[in-house]
Amino acid sequence: MHNIFAVIVMLLIGGNTMDINYIHWLGHSSFRIEDSTVQIYIDPWKLAASAPKADIIFITHGHYDHFSKDDIAKIQKPSTIIVAPSDVAAQVKGNVVAVEPGKDYVVGKLKVHTVPAYNINKNFHPKANHWVGYVITLTSGQKIYHAGDTDAIPEMKSLVVDVALMPCGGTYTMTAEEMAEAANSFMPKVLIPMHYGDVVGSNINAETVKKIFKGTTVIKAVEK
Repeated sequence: MHNIFAVIVMLLIGGNTMDINYIHWLGHSSFRIEDSTVQIYIDPWKLAASAPKADIIFITHGHYDHFSKDDIAKIQKPSTIIVAPSDVAAQVKGNVVAVEPGKDYVVGKLKVHTVPAYNINKNFHPKANHWVGYVITLTSGQKIYHAGDTDAIPEMKSLVVDVALMPCGGTYTMTAEEMAEAANSFMPKVLIPMHYGDVVGSNINAETVKKIFKGTTVIKAVEK
């Protein structure tokens, strides 16, 4: 009874009871996500030597801080599935799935939708490169959006997701203000800022996002 009461109170005060402890931020845009016993990595970079082996690795694009062959080698096993845009997929060996923006795929037991990722007012990530973000539907049904390196693009407005992992460091991607307003356009249940605190940006960017986003922002601590 106490637990039910606590949930009701959280809902009344606008809290979010979604468990996101299975999402581990590894710094920058790198994440490890646990789907039961399945280990999923997105843009693994600067991984610890003891990082768990990967069942599935998603790469958003070919820049060194997102596509790191050394880090892939640390976690790849013979059965690991690597999902990546065509230009990246051509550079890796193993069980590789080449993807294009705006398509649906089945990867293991996961449903995956690719979302375009590109710059609008700068040239670091041209739309013509066909780089991507991912909406990954876990076996629980929860949908996680990893935006990759992108500006606030029109394709975001139609997203329906539970958790959004979005860049806020500026320079190469959205600023904190742009990212928060982009998230406000589709309102994920939980927003997790990324792409700050290493190459660009600082914790101030994440705090700015938290002030502007109208939903629940969770600022994750870096895990290694």
